[in-house]
Amino acid sequence: MPKRQPRPHLACGCERHRHPRGSSVQQGCPCARESHFDQVGSQGLPFAETVVLGWCLEGDGERTRLIVRVRPRRKALGRCGICHRRCPGYDRGGGLRRWRTLDLAGRMCFLEAEAPRVQCPRHGVVVAAVPWARHGADFTRAFEDQVAWLAAHCSQTAVAELMRISWYTVGAIIGRVVADARARPDFLRGVTRIGIDEVHYKRGQRYLTVILDHDTGHVLYAAPGRDSETVGRFFLLLGHEGCSRISLVSADAGEWIAKAVHAHCPNAHICLDPFHVVSWATDALDEVRRTVWNDARRAGQAAVAKEIKGARWALWKNPPDLSAKEEAKLAEIQRTNGPLYRAYLLKEELREVFRLPPDEALDLLDAWLAWACRCRLQPFVRVSKTIRRLREEIADAIRHGLSNARVEAANTKVRVLTRVAYGFHSAAALVSLVYLTLGGCCPSLPGRA
Repeated sequence: MPKRQPRPHLACGCERHRHPRGSSVQQGCPCARESHFDQVGSQGLPFAETVVLGWCLEGDGERTRLIVRVRPRRKALGRCGICHRRCPGYDRGGGLRRWRTLDLAGRMCFLEAEAPRVQCPRHGVVVAAVPWARHGADFTRAFEDQVAWLAAHCSQTAVAELMRISWYTVGAIIGRVVADARARPDFLRGVTRIGIDEVHYKRGQRYLTVILDHDTGHVLYAAPGRDSETVGRFFLLLGHEGCSRISLVSADAGEWIAKAVHAHCPNAHICLDPFHVVSWATDALDEVRRTVWNDARRAGQAAVAKEIKGARWALWKNPPDLSAKEEAKLAEIQRTNGPLYRAYLLKEELREVFRLPPDEALDLLDAWLAWACRCRLQPFVRVSKTIRRLREEIADAIRHGLSNARVEAANTKVRVLTRVAYGFHSAAALVSLVYLTLGGCCPSLPGRA
């Protein structure tokens, strides 16, 4: 007759020990009291450096909760909750404490452990660190990482409903996850090319300054304000050594950006965004069009005024994108209105500057400046003076092929975040969500690489 195999224990799966019927983990297998859950898998508890002591069920019906009694492994004991250095013990704290973790079989699950305090020489008396949760949190890392991942992909209301927490708790968890990710010592290491821009996020001239890494596409810094002091705080965060590594900065022509860059980054070249340069010419063209339209209207030339008013999009659009009707309208302007067509050619030639190889582009830029300053169109004369003053910044953008397109794309996503959330009561909540979704701070789902 074959030997009967012992029944595995529900908590530890140990086949070396028999357990009496109805025994609990605390009364049963010693292996269960020393089970090390270093990887995801056993009982769905993804906790490293953790010893599971036992478990029990609390409540009844739909309110049943699973309580798992745990403790840190010996090498994780007695460490400061902030800096994680080993420190002498202070007292036993408030006794047993619980941390909410991921649900198991549709039931809420909590970890329960002692919460002693230690005497840190740097941070004073603090609660000792635990390997399964961040300092000051009532939730495990796995729970908070899943909440943060969900918040980056759907609304906070949906996350709160799914995870059975409050709307405000979702925001607090996002703040802790982002702070933990940005506390890494290598977070700002190796940054050499950045883009700086501002985005309007709230009525009343409320702006957010956004700084992005061109190499990774991640938002490095976001803060309320639109001045040189706001940009300067990022450079102070970067440090003197980090500022000396900055070689290229893409931006618009804002003086507040140039002032901060020149004050903190001695080796940086500012690359003026080509889109902003061409937009100056487009605005000058529209100003010429309005002037010609007003002159024709005052002179009683109603047909000419109507033709010019309807030619706005034909003058603005790229030549390959023109429809047959718009091409005919442009040909009519060429035949009947020399100043307006000259303004159109000036705009198109400036666009061509940023499509050519660097050497040819710089030669064409100089030729454009010579033409614009004597074109007898005052809006373009003013634009030529501005471009001549900023020629070096434009030349650097042409040589290095750098623009603010990635920053503008990030700004568009910031506006989408604001719109989906129907606004933010504070800039701090928006900044945390920007870091989570655009700053490379979004964690992976628990148990997945």
